[in-house]
Amino acid sequence: MAHLAVPAKGSGPPVLIIHSWWGLTGSFTTLADRLADAGFLAGCVDLYRGQIAATEQQARALRSARRREPVYQTLRHSLTQLGQHPAAVRPDAAVIGFSMGGHWAVWLAQHPPPTIAATVLFYTARAGDYRHASSPVLAHFAGTDEFVSDSARNKMERAIARAGLAYSAYDYPDTTHWFAETEHDAYDKTSTEQALLRTIGFLTRRPGQG
Repeated sequence: MAHLAVPAKGSGPPVLIIHSWWGLTGSFTTLADRLADAGFLAGCVDLYRGQIAATEQQARALRSARRREPVYQTLRHSLTQLGQHPAAVRPDAAVIGFSMGGHWAVWLAQHPPPTIAATVLFYTARAGDYRHASSPVLAHFAGTDEFVSDSARNKMERAIARAGLAYSAYDYPDTTHWFAETEHDAYDKTSTEQALLRTIGFLTRRPGQG
């Protein structure tokens, strides 16, 4: 685990954070720390092994770079590691994914094991087959998003509904993609704080959490 935040009480429900295509920036480690303050055992996976992109070209290169193991295996190993941590109160972790990381969060939910306790998406829409998924889904969408079309969102929401999964979504007016990442001009503090509070509430309400 690239960054692990343990709650002050010493244990909590595990939550895995999957970064966007920029890499594991301070936005995600700070989120892990905030979740630990709320009582969760929060871990960040680093898919780029310490590298961070400053441009879209660099981000694409890092996303497509050759790896020692496929991304899905890295994520599955991270989920297992987090769920087996002595501070984890349960073996199945919730997953929070941002943009690219959100696509992987959906993939993990769709392809158990490991079983995902809950899925939280930031500015992501991915459809596909949710029949094998069991986790409730919370989605945060930007008001205007060049990377997430209405069509893609509708397809995802229809697929989730067909699978009978619990689903809730929030839109954040006057925001754009990356609004929850402090490193970018799109960052919106008010919307990010609101999304964090909603995320904590959603994760706390999951069976066996807290």
